[in-house]
This record gives sequence, structure tokens and C-alpha cells, in this order.
Amino acid sequence: MTILLLGSGGREHALAWKMLQSPLCTQLLVAPGNAGTAQGATNLMLNPTDFESVKKAVLEHQVQMVVVGPEDPLVAGIVDFFESDAQLKHIPVIGPSAMGAQLEGSKEFAKQFMVRHGIPTAAYESFTAETVEQGCRFLESLTPPYVLKADGLAAGKGVLIIADLAQAQDELRQMLVHSKFGKASAKVVIEEFLDGIELSCFVLTDGKNYQLLPTAKDYKRIGEGDTGLNTGGMGAVSPVPFADATFMQKVEQQIVVPTVQGLFEEKINYKGFIFIGLINVNGNPKVIEYNVRMGDPETEVVIPRLENDLIELFQATAEQKLNEVQIKIHPQTAATVVVVSGGYPEDYQKGKEITGFEKVEGSLVFHAGTQEVDGQILSNGGRVLAVTSLGDSIEEATKKSYQNIAKLHFDTMYFRKDIGRDLLL
Repeated sequence: MTILLLGSGGREHALAWKMLQSPLCTQLLVAPGNAGTAQGATNLMLNPTDFESVKKAVLEHQVQMVVVGPEDPLVAGIVDFFESDAQLKHIPVIGPSAMGAQLEGSKEFAKQFMVRHGIPTAAYESFTAETVEQGCRFLESLTPPYVLKADGLAAGKGVLIIADLAQAQDELRQMLVHSKFGKASAKVVIEEFLDGIELSCFVLTDGKNYQLLPTAKDYKRIGEGDTGLNTGGMGAVSPVPFADATFMQKVEQQIVVPTVQGLFEEKINYKGFIFIGLINVNGNPKVIEYNVRMGDPETEVVIPRLENDLIELFQATAEQKLNEVQIKIHPQTAATVVVVSGGYPEDYQKGKEITGFEKVEGSLVFHAGTQEVDGQILSNGGRVLAVTSLGDSIEEATKKSYQNIAKLHFDTMYFRKDIGRDLLL
């Protein structure tokens, strides 16, 4: 089977690595991919949101399945595009319709969906530029810290948590009136702050049935001790030690089941991943956000622990037969540490040569922002590599990753040295 995977990050390299292990995959195309995906698959230089270019590639290469990595093509309606095209409608696309993708594409839509289906989440109100002063008054009614969320897609950076009321009000005006996050912050959701430990729950659904994948915890802040600016993710650990059977039973009954049932009842076409960002508040799970694809860098720890044939899972998803599948999970812990360009998540330089790949032992190196030029692998993004290791404990898995990062080098490289440490307390 010829399969097209859309995307170019560490998530896509991890998915490609796993998909290439399946005997069902005779050819894997990745668009646009990176230097890592190019090692086992064929990269196609096209934009995943340019649907006509995607169609042309699908027909030219006789693609039989499309797997969508990032959120942008899903929110833009790639599933609907395929289903409405006579030449493409027989080809399964792993991902939700544009309506389903609104769970990530609009924070307000997601909140309203949760309220409709009784899914536990933080109390909230939504505001626009016209109601910005009402929003400032609403902030006065809340207990600090204050949570501001850009309604639209902001590449994982549209959430602000601010302790000071005046600063929160100023940021609200910056988002709504001065377009701090562009169109994404034309509407802002203000939420009550939930105090607890965060984790991510991953679900694969065929629109009717579902399977739970391993839990993970990611680390968003650039600095150690969860300080500094938000990033796309600096590392991740799976499983999450406090997500025991009792807690996960609550997650499944109170959140996963009503989410999948809600999509089915509302006739929302959804065949793909649901990433549920959760917070554990005194032993009870509440939803912080939905994403409509796998997380990055969580994919780099979840997928290496999955023992199933990933293509078989995608086929069962396409055929609404996930109820016939049994998920098999590797018992070991996985830890990934993300190596970034100096200056990220603000200004950083690209084009730095990366060396030392051949010295890595016992870890997986997933490429995120890389490209190959004249036989050299160069940095090509803020997040450059994700080094993943398996071990019998968090300590063992992270130790392996850090030992192998020490063998890699590029100018200005930076990584957090405390991934997983908070879970050892």
C-alpha cells in the first residue's frame, strides 16, 4: 500500500518510523517531511494545506491512504475536500472533518461542545474586540492567576497564564485590539485557573468506537523548572506515573466516552486521533483543551511504546472496526528530550550543521526541524531533534536520552536538563 503522510516535524518522523515497520506499507511518501523522514520514506516538496497539490500527488503516486499529521490541513478541511472529490473520495484520510477539527480550531467551539456533553472543564467566557472592556471586568471577578486563550490556531503559543490583574487586562487588549496572535486572537476565551498536574490522553476513534493510547506528560516552557516562554514542547514522558487505573477509569468514563459519543450524536465525521489535554485536580480529571491530532513531542514517546501495527490500526479506523482491535503497549517508560536552536521560541538561526548521529546508541533520534543539503544535515527550525529512549524507569529513560544528546552537536543547541524530574518527587 502506498501511503501519504502530511507534515514535517518530529511527530511525523515518529509516525513514519512506525508506519515503515508495517508489512502493509510498500511505499511511504511524506509531504514535505524532513531529513529524518527522507532516510526511510520519499519526501515530496508540497504544502499540506495546498489541497490541489496534494490531490495531484495522490493521483500521480496512486496513494491508497492519507495520514494527516498537523492540525492546519484538518482545520482547513482536507477530509471534506477528499470526500467531495470524485477522484479522491474512495481514499481514506486519517483525521477529522473540518467540523470535527473545530475542537482544536476554535477554543469556544470546544468549550461549548464540552458543556453540551457534560464533560468536566474550567468555567469560561468568550470576548471579542467589541467586548474587550467587558472582558477586563470579567477578569476582575476571577481569582488569579488568569488564563487567556486565543480562540484560533496559534501554533501552541496562544495561551497566557498571568498572575497580575493589570497585566492580564493589558494582554487581553493586546490580543483582541492589537492582534497579538493575528487572526487567532480575534476572539479570546478567558478561563478560571485550574490548579493541578497536567497530562495528555490520546484516543484513536473511528467515529463510533475508540481505543486508548498511552498517556504522556509534556514540558512546554523553555526554561528548567517550567520557567520562561511557552514553546511547542521541550520534552515528554510516557506513561504518567500518577495516571493509575482509578484515575484513568474516571478519564475514560467522564471524558473519553462522552467525547466520542458526542461526536457521533452530533453526526460529526471523525476518524482519527483526539489529543485530550487534562489536568488532575485532587484526583479528578478536567479537560484543558482538545487537539485533533497527535501531540508533538508526545508522539515521540507514545508511538515507540505502541506494539501494534500502526497501518492496521489506521485501516480499522477507516473501516469503523476499531472495536475489533486490541491495543498492545510496551511496559517500559519512554522519555524524549527536545533539542532546540538557541533563541527559540523567539529569534533563532537556521542552517547549522548537525553532527554525531552515528555515535548515538540505544536511543531513537527523531528529526523535527532539519533538512539535508549536499549530504549535510542542517537545522531548519526552532525545535530541531527529539531524542527518545526506553527504560525501566523515568530515570533510566531520561539518562539514556541525555547521554546520547551529549554525542550530538550543532551551533547554539539548547535543551532542558530536567525533563521528567518533577515526576520523581
